[in-house]
Amino acid sequence: MTHDTEPGTTDVVRDLTTSENTKGIQSFAEILHTPLPKHPPFFMDVTLRDGNQALRKPWNLDQKETIFKQLIKLGVQGIEVGFASSNDQEFEACNYLSSIAPENVVISSLSRAVEKEIDISWKAIQNAPKPRIHIVYPISAFTIENVLKTSPTKVLERIFQSVAYAKSLVGVRGEVQFSGEHFGDALENLDFAVEAFQTALNAGADVVNLPNTVERYRPWLFVSMVRAVTNALPKDTKISIHTHNDLGMATATTVESYFSGAIQLETALNGLGERAGNTNTYEVAIALHNCGVSVPLNFSAIYETSRLVSYLSDVPIYEKAPLIGEDVISHRSGIHQDGVAKTRHLEKGAYRAFDAGLIGRPEGDRIEFTSQSGKSAVFCILRDSGEDITLEQAGDLQPILKKISEESGKGELTLDEIKLEWNKIKAISYKTNQA
Repeated sequence: MTHDTEPGTTDVVRDLTTSENTKGIQSFAEILHTPLPKHPPFFMDVTLRDGNQALRKPWNLDQKETIFKQLIKLGVQGIEVGFASSNDQEFEACNYLSSIAPENVVISSLSRAVEKEIDISWKAIQNAPKPRIHIVYPISAFTIENVLKTSPTKVLERIFQSVAYAKSLVGVRGEVQFSGEHFGDALENLDFAVEAFQTALNAGADVVNLPNTVERYRPWLFVSMVRAVTNALPKDTKISIHTHNDLGMATATTVESYFSGAIQLETALNGLGERAGNTNTYEVAIALHNCGVSVPLNFSAIYETSRLVSYLSDVPIYEKAPLIGEDVISHRSGIHQDGVAKTRHLEKGAYRAFDAGLIGRPEGDRIEFTSQSGKSAVFCILRDSGEDITLEQAGDLQPILKKISEESGKGELTLDEIKLEWNKIKAISYKTNQA
């Protein structure tokens, strides 16, 4: 069986796909004992820049400060506070937030590869304890030809000049990050992308960022590109990942990129960002945690953060949103409820992907009764409310409640409705015993 690579795939990807990824599926035991990356993940938050610029009503300074302070509470290691050169309001926000930044948090401003704009970025964030200028410039063949309308040689010249200039401003106190915009589209010219990143490093860049600016393909393809670039650059290169969620796979892409060599993970609160949004901070954090990675975030602040961001952005949280959605801890199927009931006391639940208490949610597994529910649901709901009921009694009550749910058309029954029927059964039982 052969594995054909995509048309236009460069040698660096072809070498990768014909070696490491074609050795066959590992045994479960081998997977469990696969060494974790030696480097802890570095969370670079882009909510105040990428997230904010996509809002119908961008945040004012007070709102940005509120989000900024919540990010500090959450424990992110870096914050991109804005795009200082884009307008006066952004400059003011970048400048102010830099002045109140903690000693241990990297503060970044985005800039195009233009000296005048780099100057503005530096002026805005230079008072931060750990300032960083973030320069972005396209590197995919498609964008170079159709948007920049220039040559690859000119692109490399611009990258070197802009990064070197930024480095001359930040000196030894600050950092420079270079992002190769549309890296995810650079499959056909990946060798050039490697050259572009190496050029940035030669000019003094401290971090190179590989963005999936528009998500078009399966995660494996992007992750293969990340691994190829990581292998091609010097071993001490600090690789960053910035993925968008156009096809709904940004979390998977970011998590697997971390396991493929990325150190810095650019994410956004509530997954805010252009179009379908950026990688969601919470999903990446808990996925890594579940895989045994030591994640340097304050998990207990996740739930409150999600509510705050939703309120300030006026973007509601989908009830099925992973981790933070209202419905993700609910169980209504009889089979699921039985599994939940039998594993509630265990660290790992039959149908529990995460511990709600870990992220600051006020409640754990929630069992609710509908026509799809079984006796375990009745038993747990009433027991949790303080009722003394046996599993056998719950089995007698279940068909009664199921019929009410179906015939009323209401679906889910409230605790009061369930108790009403339970009290009827208890009354009948009492009269029978008295007779």
